[in-house]
Amino acid sequence: MASVHHLVIFYFLSLLLFLINPALSLPLCTDSRAPLTPKTPLAFCSYNESSCCNSTQDLNIKKQFESLNVSQPPCASLLKSILCSQCDPFSAELYTITTSPRQIPVLCNSTVSSDSSQSNQAMNDFCGTVYDSCQNVSIKNSPFSPLLQNQAPPPVNTTSKLSQIWPSRTDFCTNTGGSSTAGSVCFSGEKVSFNATKNTTENIPKEMCLERIGNDTYIDMVAHTDGSNRVFFANQKGQIWLTTVPEMSSGGTLNIDESKPFLDITDEVHFDTSTGLMAIAIHPNFTKNGRFFASFNCDKSDRPGCGGRCACNSDINCDPSKLEEDNGAQPCQYQTVIAEYNTNPSVSAGEARRIFTMGLPYTGHHGGQILFGPDGYLYFMMGDGGGEGDPQNFAQNKKSLLGKIMRFDIDNIPSQEEITRLALWGNYSIPKDNPYMEDTELLPEIWALGLRNPWRCSFDSERSSYFMCGDIGQNYFEEVDLITKHGNYGWRVYEGPGVFAPLQSPGGNTSANSINPIFPVMGYSHSDINKNEGSASITGGYFYRSMTDPCMYGSYLYGDLFATAMWAGIETPNNSGNFTSTKIPFTCASDSPLPCSTVPGSSVPALGYIFSFGQDNKKDVYLLTSSGVYRIVAPSRCNYECAIEKTTIGGPNQSPSSSPSTANILKGSNNNLGSHHQTLSLTSSSTTTISVDHHPLLPATPPDSGHTCRFQSHVLYSI
Repeated sequence: MASVHHLVIFYFLSLLLFLINPALSLPLCTDSRAPLTPKTPLAFCSYNESSCCNSTQDLNIKKQFESLNVSQPPCASLLKSILCSQCDPFSAELYTITTSPRQIPVLCNSTVSSDSSQSNQAMNDFCGTVYDSCQNVSIKNSPFSPLLQNQAPPPVNTTSKLSQIWPSRTDFCTNTGGSSTAGSVCFSGEKVSFNATKNTTENIPKEMCLERIGNDTYIDMVAHTDGSNRVFFANQKGQIWLTTVPEMSSGGTLNIDESKPFLDITDEVHFDTSTGLMAIAIHPNFTKNGRFFASFNCDKSDRPGCGGRCACNSDINCDPSKLEEDNGAQPCQYQTVIAEYNTNPSVSAGEARRIFTMGLPYTGHHGGQILFGPDGYLYFMMGDGGGEGDPQNFAQNKKSLLGKIMRFDIDNIPSQEEITRLALWGNYSIPKDNPYMEDTELLPEIWALGLRNPWRCSFDSERSSYFMCGDIGQNYFEEVDLITKHGNYGWRVYEGPGVFAPLQSPGGNTSANSINPIFPVMGYSHSDINKNEGSASITGGYFYRSMTDPCMYGSYLYGDLFATAMWAGIETPNNSGNFTSTKIPFTCASDSPLPCSTVPGSSVPALGYIFSFGQDNKKDVYLLTSSGVYRIVAPSRCNYECAIEKTTIGGPNQSPSSSPSTANILKGSNNNLGSHHQTLSLTSSSTTTISVDHHPLLPATPPDSGHTCRFQSHVLYSI
């Protein structure tokens, strides 16, 4: 069985961002973590399958309930359910309103939105029931305190009645209740649940229509922050261009003068089989400060300024001298770097600041994507460092930054003295709400852990708490993960939803019962792909938020590197948090500005490899492939039918009538997936045979040396 070593970030906003956008129905706890199955069953609150509480929190809730000193059983039962709602998987939203955090959850009343997706439990006038049952009951240290009316907190051990604070049921429900809208939830006395109605067929995309607007190959694309049609394109060599993308349906193409890059850092970048420039990012306030960031690899043996601390070090009981050479490179010869460049008022060729430098133990699996989150912090996606099955178990080691998603504050740069004192890896500070504040075993940079090689992550432009990452598998499964604060995504204990058995473990093992893994929300087995070509690795994408193809709206798009398959992930039922994904047929529009070659014997465009997806300021989605740049266009241009295209195309960029659905963290079963033997054979009508080792997403050695890969003759890289 051939194993492929590919190169290739859930963030949830702080409570403040939840307050800005209350229409979220993502299962999430009030501390921004994902709900998990308690390791020890809860004795007081009945939230054991999926819970925001552990046994300690459960005991504290019991003590709080006992301190209420309520003797009337009907009222006591209701109060218990309200206190235990802290354990509900949707507690982050239950305890949040638009102006301030709540002391109690939003209580359902009888005013239910016509498009509510919460189950009929939301139709119950639960707040009225609570008032009727408890209005004249004396409650010590009542959770229904005047704090809800912004009054001064009552003295400790004060006993009060609801009727003393709210003279009527209407007053009480006005302050404590709320209706279930399409995207929000309310508490009915029971665990939050949703209607079991499927999405309508018009919300499930059937096909994807593309146009080709560029011939060259890029590894990353970032939209300018000025809201214009301008975008940055970067190649693996280290060249970045700023250009204007043509208007949709204009027939225009990318007009990039390759001789005049916006920024050229090829002298810093080590460009080889599995190394190079990995990603670019621009500061949210780029139009004013001009701060530009690049993530790349350098070789300390040929560039003195490259060297940094090795990821294999004594802090994690790792000795780099005991690691073998990998593809001719010494351990930590190659470094992963995040560098900042000052482009205001003019582009400077040299680094303005080194944000991060770390030596890589092996030559593969070093991710490298950077992007700014809606919170303004910089997220950095790092793979497990390479090696067969993460032999050093870096991904589960909380003192290692390998196999992690990191979160940096690059607006508050500490002094060199502080950097040394805190043992930071560069010029950044640690956001105060990073999970190390609760988990002292974690390095402070870590936001999430347990990833193999995250390749392309994105935040949903409409729901900032949705942070999706494609994570490359080893032998069987490619996964899409919904990243949350302190989430553990299982590798190398699990590969996708299945238990993984490493061939060697010099770095030790992590037992399955010692972690609470978050399993993929979507993904595919290698055996799901065309048997002749197999699967290479996942390329994560975007939630589609353009109205160019209204039938695609709200879907999460992702694909396989080999470009023979792409998927659209849909949440079904709406607001249930369960994703299902469907493979989408795709073709090129006959009026594509640049002609599209096809795979012989089919109408499938010969994309070559899908290196990355991109998104512009109009939320149109692009495919960055080895045969050029493609863009998703109106389905009618490929003679595809979309029932709602006629009423939306050419109109304002607004959402369809149906509300966007929400996401969940799925807990998959521990089933083993079938074996897989990989082959590589892609063709196009106009071909040039090249080696498959000229891009970091590709294996250093072809899975089957008897195969070659055929691409379009116009390839950016010299061969």
